Amino acid sequence: MILGAMSIGAKLLGRIIEYTEDKTITISTGYITFLLGLATVVAHNVWVADWRVAVTILGWVTLFKGIEKVGFPERVNKKAQMFKGGQVVWGGVIFLIGAGFFWASFL
Repeated sequence: MILGAMSIGAKLLGRIIEYTEDKTITISTGYITFLLGLATVVAHNVWVADWRVAVTILGWVTLFKGIEKVGFPERVNKKAQMFKGGQVVWGGVIFLIGAGFFWASFL
């Protein structure tokens, strides 16, 4: 929820997209993203028919995103540029996803 609010108010998403132009930053954050995804998959590989499967799916997506950032940094920059125009919209989407996880954590 915080990242979504910052994307709307402080244009954080635009600054993150600008960072993808530097291959060194993209590859470095790719290793971090890969490790976070791997840790999530190892610690929470739960395939059940409720909201907890979303955490597992996000872990796998994070793992593959890390692999993509390390292996194909140019492609990541190209894909990131598509989101530059709709920063407020995507910030709202990120906020709503965070709010959904926050709400589900109390169930």
